[in-house]
Amino acid sequence: MTITAPRPARISGSDAPTTSRRPRRETLAVGVLLAVTGLLYLWNLGANGWANSFYAAAVQAGSQSWTALLFGSSDAANAITVDKTPGALWVMGMSVRLFGFNAWSMLVPQALMGVAAVAVLYAAVRRTAGPGAGLLAGTVLALTPAAALMFRFNNPDALLVLALVCAAYATLRGLESSSSRWWLTATGIALGVGFLAKMMQAFLVAPVLALVFLVCADLPWRSRVRRLAAGTAALAVTAGWYLALVEFWPADRRPYIGGSQHDSILELALGYNGLGRLTGAEVGGLGNLNQDVGWARLIGSQMGGHIGWLLPAALIVLAAGLIITARAPRTDAVRAALLVWGGWLVGTGVVFSYMNGIMHPYYTVALAPAVAAVVGIGVTVLWRRRNDIRVAVTLAGATIITTVLSYFLLQRNSDWLPWLGWVILVAGLAAGLLLLVVGRLPARVGRMVAVVALAATLAGPAAYSVATAATPHTGAIPSVGPSAGFGGPPGLLDAARPSAELTALLKGNAGDYTWVAATVGSNNAAGYQLATGAPVMAVGGFNGTDPAPTLAQFQADVAAGRIHYFIDAPMMGPHGDSSGSDDAARIADWVELTFAGREMGSVTVYDLAE
Repeated sequence: MTITAPRPARISGSDAPTTSRRPRRETLAVGVLLAVTGLLYLWNLGANGWANSFYAAAVQAGSQSWTALLFGSSDAANAITVDKTPGALWVMGMSVRLFGFNAWSMLVPQALMGVAAVAVLYAAVRRTAGPGAGLLAGTVLALTPAAALMFRFNNPDALLVLALVCAAYATLRGLESSSSRWWLTATGIALGVGFLAKMMQAFLVAPVLALVFLVCADLPWRSRVRRLAAGTAALAVTAGWYLALVEFWPADRRPYIGGSQHDSILELALGYNGLGRLTGAEVGGLGNLNQDVGWARLIGSQMGGHIGWLLPAALIVLAAGLIITARAPRTDAVRAALLVWGGWLVGTGVVFSYMNGIMHPYYTVALAPAVAAVVGIGVTVLWRRRNDIRVAVTLAGATIITTVLSYFLLQRNSDWLPWLGWVILVAGLAAGLLLLVVGRLPARVGRMVAVVALAATLAGPAAYSVATAATPHTGAIPSVGPSAGFGGPPGLLDAARPSAELTALLKGNAGDYTWVAATVGSNNAAGYQLATGAPVMAVGGFNGTDPAPTLAQFQADVAAGRIHYFIDAPMMGPHGDSSGSDDAARIADWVELTFAGREMGSVTVYDLAE
C-alpha cells in the first residue's frame, strides 16, 4: 500500500518553506553548526604538516612560478605536472602566494571549503524540507569521517565536493517555477569547477541532475530544454577552456602532462582519470590492486569507517520517502530533492562499489553530501508521519540497523574506546524499540526518544571524525580514525624525508642548476623539493611510468648542466603489474653506469656535474 503525503508541496519559490524569515533560534543553531564544523576542520590543522607531499610540492612550485601554478607542475622548473587538472592547486597556490608557503596557508582553504559545503548543503535541504532537516543534513556531513579527513587535507577532493554540492543546490533552485533562468547555468559552472578539481569524477552526478530537472521542473517543456542546454554549454565552457589551453599550448613551452603516455590532457581525462578508473586498464598505472570489489565494499574493512556508518539508513529512508511521495504531482519538491540526492548517492555508490581501477577509501567523501541530504530529508519526512505504524517500523529499523553497524565498525578498532560501541548499541536498540510506539507516546517523550536515536546513530561517526582530526595524517592514501584507523598505515605513499646531510648537499650551489636533483617518482621528488625549496625533477611522474623525460632528453639536460644530482631511492608504496614507459628505469640504469655514486643512508647519490 502506498503512503501518500497530505497536500504535497510543489516546486515553487513562493511556497517553499524557506521564504519566511529565519527565527533567531534557527540562526543561532546554524551559527553553532558552522562554528563547530570550522573548529573540527581547523583544530590542530598544522599537525598534518605537508599532508600529501605530492600536492604540497606542486603548491610550493606554484608559489614560485606562475607557469607552474597554471599547469599544476610538480616543480617550479616545470618538468611534469601532477596527474590531475589543477583547480584545487590554484586555490591553495593563491593562498600561499598571499600568506607565504607553509602548512597552514595551504590547508586552511581546504577546511574553509568544508565549512562552505556544510553551509550550502544546509541551505539546499532547508529549502525543501525545512530548517530541522537542513540542520540534520549539515550535521551529518560535518561529522562524516571521510569529510573530517579530506577537508583537513590537500587533495583535490575538498574543492570537488564543494562544487558538487553547489551544483545540486543550483539544480534544486532551478526546479522552481519562479526561478531565474540562470540557475541551470550555475549548475553547469559548478560541475565544470568540479572537473577542474578532479576531472571525470565530477560528471558522475551530471546525468542525475539533468534527468531530474527535465522530469520535475515546474516549467514548460521548452523552457526546461532551453535551460538544460544553457547549463550544458556552461559546463562545456567551464571545463573545456582549460583542456583547450593545454592542448594548444606549445608542448616545448609547458610541462609534460603527468599521468598520460603521450603528453595529452585529453588522454589523461578520458584514460587514466576516466575509463581506466572503471575498467582497471590504466596505462601507466600499477595494475588492479583492488580486492574488495562488490556491493559490500562501502561498508567493508577498507571503506566502512570512511562512509559506511549511515549508508544503510540513507537507503532505507530514501526508499521510504519515494514511496510516500509516489502519488505526488510531477513537480513535488520533496520527491525531486530525494531524486537529486538519492540519484547522486546510488549512482556514485554503484560506481565506487564496482570500479576496478584505482579506488582509494577517501574517495568516498564524494558520497558524504548525498548521504547527509537523504538522511536529513528522509528522516524529517518520516518523522512527520510517525503515527503511521509502517513509518514507525521504518524509523525503528533504520535506527537499529545503523547502531548495530556502528558497533561492528567500532569493533574493527576494538582497542580504541571499547565502551563506546556498547553504549551506542544499547541506546540505539532501546530507542529503536520505543520508536515502534512513538506515535502513542506523549509529544515530549517522543521528542526525547528521537534525540536518543539521533545521538546513538551519530555517535560512531562523530567519535571517528574527532579522532581523525586529532590524529596527524600524511601520505598519498590517508585513512580515517585514531592512529591507523581503517585502511593502510599512516604515511602510506608518503614522501622521502632526506637527512640533514643530504639536504645540505642538495642546497649547495642550488641556484646554478635548473633542477637541484632528479629522482624516480613524484613522492621521492616531493620530499627532496620540500626540504630544499629548490626544483627537483620527478622522473616518470607519480608512478615512475610516464615517458617524461625520455632517456635522450635526460641526457641532454645533464649535458647542458641543468641537473646537479640524481638520487637513486626506492619507490614508495605497493606495486602491481606496472605498465607504461620504462624510460625512468633506463635513466636510472644509465646514471648508474655513467657516474660514480655514494651511499647516503638508504639512497645512492650521483653527482651529474662531475
